[in-house]
Amino acid sequence: MQQLAIFGGTFDPIHWGHLLLAETALAQLHLEQVIWIPSKNPPHKQATLFEHRVTMLQLATKNNPAFTVSLIERERSGTSYAINTLIDLSVYYPNTHWYWIIGLDAFQTLPRWYRGSELAQMCDWLIAPRLVGGETIAQSEIICKQVEQKFREKSYTIHWQLLHTPLVRVSSSIMRELCRQGHSIHDLVPEPVRLYIATNNLYSNNSE
Repeated sequence: MQQLAIFGGTFDPIHWGHLLLAETALAQLHLEQVIWIPSKNPPHKQATLFEHRVTMLQLATKNNPAFTVSLIERERSGTSYAINTLIDLSVYYPNTHWYWIIGLDAFQTLPRWYRGSELAQMCDWLIAPRLVGGETIAQSEIICKQVEQKFREKSYTIHWQLLHTPLVRVSSSIMRELCRQGHSIHDLVPEPVRLYIATNNLYSNNSE
């Protein structure tokens, strides 16, 4: 049985922190592939044009044969729900043990996701710890156990583990704000992504 991980998100834009998480998951779990899934219509936020985000993702991952960018969301007309994505991917990748790479903040909200209790049991969860404001790995573990307990109270089981990733204090929102203020993001995103952002005038005050 092959071992594949899903890494979903808006990736608006993708940055080195995302790539480090994916590389950590590959090494820690001995995965064969990380499948990147850009959300077309995320349920809780507005995002840059899907085509721009896909292109940046492809530019950032093209040199790693263990990374695959899936466009499974492209034809989806409604809201992008995680469980639908996993069900659809399972058709293309049968006989697979699935993992899902996710940040701690998003993992905390999993019990409230659409059909979250079902989804929780369909894959193992690889969680990026939140190491801001002096928070420790132990505190991240406590939060994960609290989420696990919420599912247990509903008689559902969830398997998770923390990713042993170095501390990276970057986020897509920081990237967008730096661009709006005219600051450099040279060391925060892959160079092809930086050039694409500049060429297409993304995230600036003058962008569409």
